[in-house]
Amino acid sequence: MAESNGKASRPTDSVGRALYPVARTLAIVGGFVLSTLAAITTISIIGRAIPGVGPIYGDFEIVAIGTGVAVFCFLPWCQLNRGNVVVDFFMTAAPTRAKTFMDTLGAAMYLVIATLLTWRMIYGGIEMYETHEKSLTLNFPRWSTFPLSIVLMGFLVIVIAYTVGRSAAETRAGRYFDEQSLY
Repeated sequence: MAESNGKASRPTDSVGRALYPVARTLAIVGGFVLSTLAAITTISIIGRAIPGVGPIYGDFEIVAIGTGVAVFCFLPWCQLNRGNVVVDFFMTAAPTRAKTFMDTLGAAMYLVIATLLTWRMIYGGIEMYETHEKSLTLNFPRWSTFPLSIVLMGFLVIVIAYTVGRSAAETRAGRYFDEQSLY
């Protein structure tokens, strides 16, 4: 429900202040990963056009794995800064308390979904490890990306739990705590 104008304000409470730099660093790492993937894709495409050079072997798998890591790096920062997809067509004229309540409800649903995904990723990673599943082209062990992904999802769950609490407190107060970054 909260609409950001692109100016991220730093949290003022101790939990938010602890989560903020970690989420920001992960987002920067995700940006570097995505930039590297863009370079790999560009080099691979150019290599295809040059006779005798060819593409980077396994480029599709590298991009798929890297994109997953980048997305998991971006999600906590996006959630912390109210940047996830919101549908506020019906809430534009609503009072602040109604908007913060909907923020709380949306974050709570996201928390349930992220927790379930994290739980199932643990079992998916274990199953891939036990069955020795490998990628088709590079023969890369598929389970090896799961520990990092699970840690990143676990951090996302922590960030979402924080934002549920923040939104609930904002609902009780009837105002956004970081109003300078909204609207």
